[in-house]
Amino acid sequence: MNSTYDYILFDLDGTISESAPGIRRCIELTMEKLSKPCPDLSDYSKYIGPPLIDTFQRLCKLTLSEAKEAHGIYLGFYDTEGDPRNRLFDGAEEMLKALKASDAKVALCTSKNERSATRVCEHLGVSHYFDAICGSNGTPQRREKEDIIPYAVKTLGGEIGDRVVMIGDTHFDAKGAIANGVDFIGVTYGYGTKEAMESVGAKVFADTPSELLSLLMSE
Repeated sequence: MNSTYDYILFDLDGTISESAPGIRRCIELTMEKLSKPCPDLSDYSKYIGPPLIDTFQRLCKLTLSEAKEAHGIYLGFYDTEGDPRNRLFDGAEEMLKALKASDAKVALCTSKNERSATRVCEHLGVSHYFDAICGSNGTPQRREKEDIIPYAVKTLGGEIGDRVVMIGDTHFDAKGAIANGVDFIGVTYGYGTKEAMESVGAKVFADTPSELLSLLMSE
């Protein structure tokens, strides 16, 4: 089996990792430490996907300076409160294993802090399936998914004009892929909605990791 693509980019939260409980807990702890009211976090789609600083500003109503402080506090909590609550979606490891055996290069492409993303992959035992783990570095130049996609492709040794696909569960992933002119496959088992992804132009979807694998491989 060969891959349909030369470079395959995966979002992390809601695509590979079922991470919402850990993210929610760390936001709650961060707001508590700041002595700020915590918003309703029952709807995961409101904060799984966008850059964390944006979440603190938009959802938690913090100023930019407060959001930057909150970001640092959150990262401090994540190692002990976020990592342990992560688990793989059923079938995700089998999919990654098959892709590792193919001719494609595979990268994690997440707006999560790159250090945190690396630790999550280590915790889940899937680091070795990725040729690169690419995430945010906290600067305006590498924060949005739109910025991280070309960074990930370059890290893999490719160019945006090559056969590249971005895989994710939110409209942030779809929007980033379309802005870069690369293919996008949305997964419907994560935290975003199919309707939100379709609203920014997504057209191809997979309901399970197994179905996703069939879209990525060719005879």
